Amino acid sequence: MLKPSEQSPPPRAERPVGDIVHDLIEDGKSYARAEIGLAKAIATAKGKALALPAGLFFAALLILQAAVVMLAFTLFGALVWLLGTVVAGLVTFLLFSCIAGGLAWYGVQRLRRDL
Repeated sequence: MLKPSEQSPPPRAERPVGDIVHDLIEDGKSYARAEIGLAKAIATAKGKALALPAGLFFAALLILQAAVVMLAFTLFGALVWLLGTVVAGLVTFLLFSCIAGGLAWYGVQRLRRDL
């Protein structure tokens, strides 16, 4: 028969269940705080990424509005003078429309790249 070893490790002291549950709750709180911090960081980054495209869309809207106003003035001028002003008005309208379209296109590209 085998003899029990004289050098067996001492019995381990058991932790109370309350302490274990308390540690689990604290770990869960820490994990939840970390997840909330991550969500805030992602939201902040996306908000900053949206700032430039939003500004570009606003600028495009203002320039498009200027183009429509210019077209209206040009048509009025065409009715007054009846020659030459319509062509100049259309060129001005196309120029401002192209600028607005370019700004909108750049805003969409930045939006796709940043998000």
